Amino acid sequence: MAMDVIDYQIFGDDMQYVEVELDPGEAAVGEAGALYYMEDDVSMDTIFGDGSAAQSGLLGKLLGAGKRLITGESLFTTVYLNQGQRKRRVAFAASYPGKIVPVHLLELGGTLYAQKDSFLAAAKGVSLSLAFQKKIGTGLFGGEGFIMQKLDGDGYVFLHAGGTLTSRQLQPGEVLRVDTGCVVAYQPTVDFDIEYVGKLKSALFGGEGLFFAKLTGPGHVWLQSLPLSRLADRIVAASPKAGGSSTEQGSLLGGLDNILDGKD
Repeated sequence: MAMDVIDYQIFGDDMQYVEVELDPGEAAVGEAGALYYMEDDVSMDTIFGDGSAAQSGLLGKLLGAGKRLITGESLFTTVYLNQGQRKRRVAFAASYPGKIVPVHLLELGGTLYAQKDSFLAAAKGVSLSLAFQKKIGTGLFGGEGFIMQKLDGDGYVFLHAGGTLTSRQLQPGEVLRVDTGCVVAYQPTVDFDIEYVGKLKSALFGGEGLFFAKLTGPGHVWLQSLPLSRLADRIVAASPKAGGSSTEQGSLLGGLDNILDGKD
């Protein structure tokens, strides 16, 4: 199947969405739950896997869906097809603050490794598959970086980076140490490994975990300052039901709320 070449525009600042323009007969594929809006004449069809040519046939679709299930993603993706006679638009939005990263796979050699939570949408024909880290240490201690999504094709993919986006071009042999959850995506030429923080005191009390992701160039890497897992941890820790304190605790409204809830 030929890759659809799509036009797009990204809107917003901290809460972005991407609007994709579809020619008649053109399609895009989106992560389940990522739809923001779509114009008339655009049909929506939920399918197993990603709908790429690599997953044609029942067996291919089941294998593709099974791989997505292992990564913690939905079994399904949704294809948006322009069935009209004029250009139509469909938009996709992320579920938490951050930046949308447009990546043209052809310019990167056709393959990209991405964090499992970062995929938002792509041109129809991009293949989504599973990529385990090959090194035993990386597999055992890699955390969010252990299971990555492998994106293959020659069209656009749209990734979401939580918080602030950092884009780096690593030179041959250049090393960057990153929190494992902060890696959004990287080229296959980049070596991904796990490194112990080095000091027991830092590992126990530093608050950064026991291991870093070690990225060695050459190649392009994309990083995020606010991984979804870190955001979720902060929300849970601040929840009064989880033992956190309410922001209104020192105010009259906070005291009244506690009385009404039966806390005092």
